[in-house]
Amino acid sequence: MKIVSVNQMKEMETRAESAGLPSPVLMENAGRSSAREIEEAYRPLSGKKIMVLVGPGNNGADGLVAARYLRAGGARVNVILGAPRKLPDRNLESVREEHIPVIDAWKDLPEAEKAMSGSSIVVDSLFGTGKARAIEGVYKQMLDRLREYKSRNPALKVVSLDLPSGMDADTGSVDPSTCHADLTVTMAFPKRGFFALPGAEYLGHLRVVDIGIAEELAKDIDTELLSADWARSHLPARPIGAHKGTFGRVLVIGGSSRYFGAPYLACAGAYRAGAGLVTLASTRKVTELVGARSVETTYLPLPESEEGNIDSSAFQTLSDNLDGCRVILIGPGIGTSRETAGFLRRILSSPEISEIPVVLDADALNLVGADTPTRWQALSSKVILTPHPAEFARLSGLAIADIQRDRLNKAKEFAAKWDKVVVLKGAFTVVAGPEGHVMVSPWANPALATAGTGDVLSGIISGFLAQGAEALQAAGLGVYVHGLAGEMMKCELGEAGALASDLLPRIPLAMKKTRQST
Repeated sequence: MKIVSVNQMKEMETRAESAGLPSPVLMENAGRSSAREIEEAYRPLSGKKIMVLVGPGNNGADGLVAARYLRAGGARVNVILGAPRKLPDRNLESVREEHIPVIDAWKDLPEAEKAMSGSSIVVDSLFGTGKARAIEGVYKQMLDRLREYKSRNPALKVVSLDLPSGMDADTGSVDPSTCHADLTVTMAFPKRGFFALPGAEYLGHLRVVDIGIAEELAKDIDTELLSADWARSHLPARPIGAHKGTFGRVLVIGGSSRYFGAPYLACAGAYRAGAGLVTLASTRKVTELVGARSVETTYLPLPESEEGNIDSSAFQTLSDNLDGCRVILIGPGIGTSRETAGFLRRILSSPEISEIPVVLDADALNLVGADTPTRWQALSSKVILTPHPAEFARLSGLAIADIQRDRLNKAKEFAAKWDKVVVLKGAFTVVAGPEGHVMVSPWANPALATAGTGDVLSGIISGFLAQGAEALQAAGLGVYVHGLAGEMMKCELGEAGALASDLLPRIPLAMKKTRQST
């Protein structure tokens, strides 16, 4: 499913109108579909009091149409106008013809507030995806009062049409008067701001409804939401005659005197994603410690420094053991010692390794960024970078706040600049390809905010690469499966207290669920 900006949505509406789908038809479809979603969520509607807050533009028109259909469904519907509608207004006329009470809030705000206070459901159709504006006057008073009623009566349901009024559809910023919705019914496509904070926290349950705009009109949009349909179509096949070689060998290079849990999690993540064979290349101490827990992993002990980290001389040992290796994951727990930095430089400048897809994660990213500001530009285009915001900041030279304020565009910009696939981790992880294609995770999950979950993700991505997925596909699959496993973990264990290792047994379950989804 494509994710659109405000300008892209306007352009598609204009093109739809040119193709014979005029604005009144789009509004009718939007209002009818919104009413259907409200009925589905809060049935039965019969006898329930529903208040529809109507603004001055097309979003208000959607609300007027929805009011008619909600009334037809048996609800007791009232409409509150925040300002006079531009006449003639066929949708307002139709509401009056149906004898739906209409209250003019700009004339009698106390009456509007009184009517709103007794409602079971309030439909917010004040402002849509048009230019974000500061909410003032009667509209501010209406929304402030709605927020007050909602705080006193949690049973009151707020439904926003297209998006919560006061939210910027492109950036996710919100006006101080914006009210948290329980349900957001958005038209045709999700908007960019839905996958940015703080806006994402205001949506409640998100439903995307068809209003008649052909998918063909969105074919040139390069940003999409990762979905079960997409993931199912890209999951590697598992032929019945397969053997471990069919699904590839992953070589994980990581671990140090301080960190040996990270390489374990990465190796296990690759196995759980379906890789046929996983080898951990690390110091002898790390391989012994990980081996005590992971009997399936094979091991390649490397020369180590006096401090117990991978030594720069380890390159030759590694180079002699690359046969059959389909992907190399570098970084989980590797540390940032001087010796390890020298080892990493030799790996990344090696012609033989440049032909193998590489995933760079954790301290490998920090070492690359610290080496020279342009070191990443010299890396093979087969490299996938998986930074969290702080690592992205070190690689890009940007401030973390600037990255977080515009995650989607920053990931897209630097994927093109670096000629790499970039996985910008965090709430609504962004996957960006060097050609401009961007995919966004549908999930923001606090249960994943714990040490080691990123190591699991890099292992999953490597596992899909080993099975033959292209770099962008492997990254998207890894993010989707990792996120779905996280959702399953949260449902079973809650938002706090889960460990990164709890993700591991849920990875194959997430893939199974994806394959069976329709």
